[in-house]
Amino acid sequence: MSILGHLQQLTRPQRHAFAAAFLGWTLDSLDFFLLVFCVKAIAGEFRTQPSAVLGAVFLTQAFRPVGALFFGMLADRYGRRPVLMFNILSFSVIELACAFAPSLNVLLVLRALFGIAMGGEWGVGAALVFETLPREGRGTFSGILQEGYAVGSILASAAFGLFFAGMHWHGAMPITHWALSIALPGIGWRGLFIMGATPALLAFYVQARVPESPVWLAAARKRKSRAALHAGPAWPRELAHFLPTFLFLIVLMTAFLSFSHGTQDVYPTFLAVTMKLSPETIGLIGVLYGLGSIAGGIVFGALSETWGRKRAIITAALLALPVIPLYAYGHTVVTLGIGAVLMQFMVQGAWGVVPAYLTELSPAPVRATAPGLAYQLGALITSWNGKGQALAAERWGNYPAVLAVTVAVVAVSLASLTALGREAKGREMNEA
Repeated sequence: MSILGHLQQLTRPQRHAFAAAFLGWTLDSLDFFLLVFCVKAIAGEFRTQPSAVLGAVFLTQAFRPVGALFFGMLADRYGRRPVLMFNILSFSVIELACAFAPSLNVLLVLRALFGIAMGGEWGVGAALVFETLPREGRGTFSGILQEGYAVGSILASAAFGLFFAGMHWHGAMPITHWALSIALPGIGWRGLFIMGATPALLAFYVQARVPESPVWLAAARKRKSRAALHAGPAWPRELAHFLPTFLFLIVLMTAFLSFSHGTQDVYPTFLAVTMKLSPETIGLIGVLYGLGSIAGGIVFGALSETWGRKRAIITAALLALPVIPLYAYGHTVVTLGIGAVLMQFMVQGAWGVVPAYLTELSPAPVRATAPGLAYQLGALITSWNGKGQALAAERWGNYPAVLAVTVAVVAVSLASLTALGREAKGREMNEA
């Protein structure tokens, strides 16, 4: 069945659940990447080096496991839907507070809190989706869902290119561009963070349209029945058997997070510092490689329905290797843009399989907690990645070499680890 066919088979409640999770991940990603694009500007305002500002990315990554555990446990106990609403409101309010940070230290504290809120959204949203949607086409839905992250990156890129410094024109300015320069004034990094608080409106959509997970509702009824009979929980043995798989998922997600953040977090800084590109050009490249990300996630997510999850991940990871010369050593805007698009096609191609793969491997009683926690513990382990890359580049004055080595090591590691895992394509999600 085609991608469109899989989407058409969904009922209205299923479409609303999928849209809520997709938009939640999109807007979470938007708020994260707004800081990534503004590193140079924030460093300039607070009179410090980009590596110091990238400490905010480290803190966001480091505190994401706290959010995954906190929000995941709440969702397993009280339901996916109300916790998703609370989660969205949390990261929106914190993003707004970042716009008024009076110092770098305050901003760092706020980004740590943002990490807690960001850490919860993915696991709760994925549990809601895959417990609500049909088994058929799960890989396709996974690929589309994960690319909410890429859509958020595109929105951040576009916002940075359009609004950060406003519209500029060299020479005589046509009347249309003059009008745009008034309509799109430069708002700086603080204005972008204020824009980033708009995801709070999504909570009202979730409240009005999104139903609770049928699997969670069935489990809740079963818990009440068991409590009435004074029986103990039936699943500790299942969770004990799951522990080795959970530890493997932490290691696997460490490789995945290194693959994505290692190719994304310092790339705008590389384009600004080494290549001396303008904000508008950096924003355009960001939009283009975001589109490449979406295409990669959808293509490899769909391929995982026929190839299997493991083969799709391994193929995408290894195909990133021949892209390194264009991605890290391109000497023109065109070659850098092509390299960035191809790189993120492969990176997010591998990532497109992740939501389905992790939820398929996790038992129902902890499905909102375990995948998200494994994901965010991987983020914790790799939380020094962006700052470490920036420090290495500043020390040796060579961003291209740092980016190239990162891709080579991480792509091979991810493919090797995936080969050691087990396949779980098509597992039933409705066991309560």
